[in-house]
Amino acid sequence: MAYYDDIANRLALDVIEAQKATGDLQLIQDITNTIEATSSTLHEAFMTAVRVHTAEERARKQLEDRLKAKGFELKR
Repeated sequence: MAYYDDIANRLALDVIEAQKATGDLQLIQDITNTIEATSSTLHEAFMTAVRVHTAEERARKQLEDRLKAKGFELKR
């Protein structure tokens, strides 16, 4: 993984967490705009990381809900 991918991934996780904590639905877009103005490489990596983490979270929620409805639970 490239250095900028690591930076983008850590930043994406922090921004997603901050958005949840604050309820600021504009936060990801504002950070995206800031990054885009200075680095197209970091911008693409950040947006990919945000999409991947958001998609995983939604998929896990759906899986957990389906399993719970059937009386099962994921063991981690």
